[in-house]
Amino acid sequence: MAMDDALLDEADASGRAFLRLYRWSPPCLSFGRHEPAASRYDRAAIARLGLDVVRRPTGGRAVWHEHEVTYAVAAPVAVFGSLRDTYRAIHARLAAALRLLGVDANLAPDGPTVRPSDGPTACFAVPVGGEVLIGDRKVVGSAQVRRGTAFLQHGSILLDGSQDLVTEVSRTPGAVTRATSLSAELGRPVTFEEVAAAIMAAWCEPLVPSDGPTVRQSDGFADPDWTWRR
Repeated sequence: MAMDDALLDEADASGRAFLRLYRWSPPCLSFGRHEPAASRYDRAAIARLGLDVVRRPTGGRAVWHEHEVTYAVAAPVAVFGSLRDTYRAIHARLAAALRLLGVDANLAPDGPTVRPSDGPTACFAVPVGGEVLIGDRKVVGSAQVRRGTAFLQHGSILLDGSQDLVTEVSRTPGAVTRATSLSAELGRPVTFEEVAAAIMAAWCEPLVPSDGPTVRQSDGFADPDWTWRR
């Protein structure tokens, strides 16, 4: 998370745009920046299960990061425009990449936005306008933050597994997810490498070669006080 946050600062300072693809080791549960995690999730149960947990610099709801490709786009706001336009433009490129793999990925039609407090707590619980779907199920969960003249949008592209662990540690009775995975849809294992290659093939704009910005040791994403601040 500190690397994604640093990319946002770099995009704001330099006016350059970045695409980063990565995965999590070990698996981790992440909360949205403003999510009231202390009241929504059972911290004792998370500890008993030995789960790593972090709070993202972006908004949205909880995500279990295990079998996935995580993407991050940091760029000047002027590259895509409004928040809605940015979501749709980035998701359209991701959907095009997934179609290269053989799944019928499309964007959800525009409709009312569901606020995090309006329903189940998992990021993959309810699809909203502009999100990437296969049928009526989400395969990509994304969140965004804007700072200065730039934005950061990052999210999870599900390769396999489920988001059921979010339900398991939730304090909300009956919390459910409406997710699917590429492996479930294609009936075969789907690797990080092939999804990353498809994203690179579908991305229209030139990318900025970069080893990434320097992340200071003082960055606080590993601090439990930040993770459980709400």
